[in-house]
Amino acid sequence: MVKAMEPQVSAGFKEMRLQEALREALRYEMSRDERVFVMGEDVALFGGAYGVTRGLMQEFGEERVRDTPISEAAMVGLAIGAAINGMRPIVEIQFCDLLPLCMDQLVTHAARYYYMTGGRISVPMVVRNKFGTRPGGGPSHSSCNHGAFLHFPGLKIIAPSTPADGKGLLLSAIRDPNPVLCFESHHLYGVRGAVPDGDYTVPIGKASVRREGKDLTIITCGGMVTKVDETAVKLEKQGISTEIVDLRSLAPLDHETILTSVAKTRRAMVVDEGIMVGGVTAELAALIQENLFSQLSGPVIRVGAFPLPPPHSPPLVEAIIPGVERVFEAAVRLCDGQSGRP
Repeated sequence: MVKAMEPQVSAGFKEMRLQEALREALRYEMSRDERVFVMGEDVALFGGAYGVTRGLMQEFGEERVRDTPISEAAMVGLAIGAAINGMRPIVEIQFCDLLPLCMDQLVTHAARYYYMTGGRISVPMVVRNKFGTRPGGGPSHSSCNHGAFLHFPGLKIIAPSTPADGKGLLLSAIRDPNPVLCFESHHLYGVRGAVPDGDYTVPIGKASVRREGKDLTIITCGGMVTKVDETAVKLEKQGISTEIVDLRSLAPLDHETILTSVAKTRRAMVVDEGIMVGGVTAELAALIQENLFSQLSGPVIRVGAFPLPPPHSPPLVEAIIPGVERVFEAAVRLCDGQSGRP
């Protein structure tokens, strides 16, 4: 049984790209709450590096859609101060490769103020950024470092993979009293789907079962969701029924949905575009092994990027990140009872 990746277009829905759904969320919340404002490099006049903020400055003015200097540390530091003082800032960082430039502000300050002040100070801010390895991006503009931020309590992390989730998760993030990192896959900005009108939210911390199956669970997020879905179609021709769990939120993780699915299929693969060392695949493999070891029919298999800086060359990019064929071969080996990492 296959669940629709998106609600069907009908009354109360509009078909749009993920890029447009994110803009819809920003526009809706800026209209509803005057405390919400957007800032970042080229978000105003240019409309954002990927067009997400296009038209917002003309609609809401320069005070609420602000172009900033090229300093990620300054942007996030300003946002923390604004959030502490009652505003709801949304910062756009063009590439997740640049998040280390504001790491101190994010993990030492934004993530910890609520704890350090005994709950008296919260930091309601969102940091949007693009992730995903892409041809031509190279080592400095083409990373997948989302897994690194799992290590820091106090940060929430979302990764929408559909237009409906793009709107719903971003609205939830803007309204959350805690700092939220929103990782947007460049693979998915052009993906189209039905998006509910009006005030539509998706809870942070709740995964989605995109496809139901009985032989194997594949857990993934972001741009890998579409590749895993292609793989599931290919596996079905081999008689392997695959269940796909789209994490949607990396922090907090939806342990219940993950473990319920794996307990049913008794086989698990974790697929991620980031490197496997100390990342999303490692955390999920440990979670499954610790809770379901005696129920598994085979080892938890991880498929991720090789531990190399992202290359410029398109063929090399395709070689280092998981593709349909590599995921397919690993799934067949697991279901045939063969162990070993792909």
